[in-house]
Amino acid sequence: MSSQEALSDDEIESGWVGGEAPKLNSTVTLVDYDPEWPKLFEREAERIRDVLGERVLVLEHVGSTSVPGLCAKPIVDILLEVPDSGDEDAYVPALEAAGYRLVIREPDWEKHRCFKGPDTNINLHVYSPGNGQTPRYRLFRDRLRSHPSELALYAAKKRELAAREWKYIQHYADAKTEVVEEILGRARAEQYDAFSESYAAHAEKSVTNAWYDRPAIVSLAGEVSGRRVLDVGCAAGHLSALLASGGADVLGVDASPGMVSVARRKFGDVARFEVADVTRPLALETGSFDVITASLVLHYVKDWAPMLAEFRRVLKPGGALVFSVHHPGEDWRWFDRENYFELELLEDEFPAGQVVRFYRRPLSWTFNAVREAGFAVDRLEEPMPVPEADEADPKWAANLRTKPRFLYFRAVSPA
Repeated sequence: MSSQEALSDDEIESGWVGGEAPKLNSTVTLVDYDPEWPKLFEREAERIRDVLGERVLVLEHVGSTSVPGLCAKPIVDILLEVPDSGDEDAYVPALEAAGYRLVIREPDWEKHRCFKGPDTNINLHVYSPGNGQTPRYRLFRDRLRSHPSELALYAAKKRELAAREWKYIQHYADAKTEVVEEILGRARAEQYDAFSESYAAHAEKSVTNAWYDRPAIVSLAGEVSGRRVLDVGCAAGHLSALLASGGADVLGVDASPGMVSVARRKFGDVARFEVADVTRPLALETGSFDVITASLVLHYVKDWAPMLAEFRRVLKPGGALVFSVHHPGEDWRWFDRENYFELELLEDEFPAGQVVRFYRRPLSWTFNAVREAGFAVDRLEEPMPVPEADEADPKWAANLRTKPRFLYFRAVSPA
């Protein structure tokens, strides 16, 4: 279950170790769930721990064979984290001596390596700590285990795709990305339900939110009195309420029912709030909004094209899209990533104790996505916090003035 972009034939071949990548040139064989799969995983896990000892940091059963009731290729997927998957000398010889065979090397994508097993059909995926795939594998696996409707949706798509002919098995895996992202999107939205109250309290008083992000969004939105504003990813409704105080007619939408419930309770007297997934078509009239705001939400979405197309549709000609995202330079530095130009899923805690997952991408990716959606970029800003930040927290205000934190866009829909 990969989150990387679909691979070309040349990329598939270049990642294969020791000759040409095996071609499928056929349909994909799926079998019904086999209760022996978890036992096969445990046997392999014990062997891997015996071979690598303390070098094993994470070892888990992932993929379709880890989900009871799900059809799958009869191949057990195993996730292994070692201290540095790029340091092959530290673990590859030991695995090879035990009969494992290195078949895929992708140093520029999460430093990923993949091995086949000595006597069981497995895919042993090896990563370093802090990679974006471990949380992705876990979230998807656990979502399918706990939501029968999601399992049924995924199984149906797998069977539909498996009936087609594929040159490489990787092409089949890439074709599943759309349904995987759809399921992951709902899983991530529900994560916020669990801490909607704590997030609302944090967002209300946080210097970063109250005296840095929200003022910057409002400034870029400009005069909103008498205008219709769609506040995307409204969370607990603080920005929606601020825009409404400026005379705007505001509709706030968020994928989390918990967040929308809090927003309605706190600010339902000044703005309207609805549950909506902006990665899917919106039940809104074409050309019905003057401004769309999206405060620190777009980096949770992998593919922006459908979402930006919907934004253009519901905006009036000449309408403005104003949004903030994590600063690409800050994420690259903060998470100590090797390849700045990679699109990858990261995991963080925000607020403290609450795990969130989002995508890191280079500035050029963001800029081009907006342009390709038909918007004209009007302003690109790295704002400063407002003076009130110094009274609230002088130390953090100074930090915001000296280090890149968020990046702000104002883009205009063609008139």
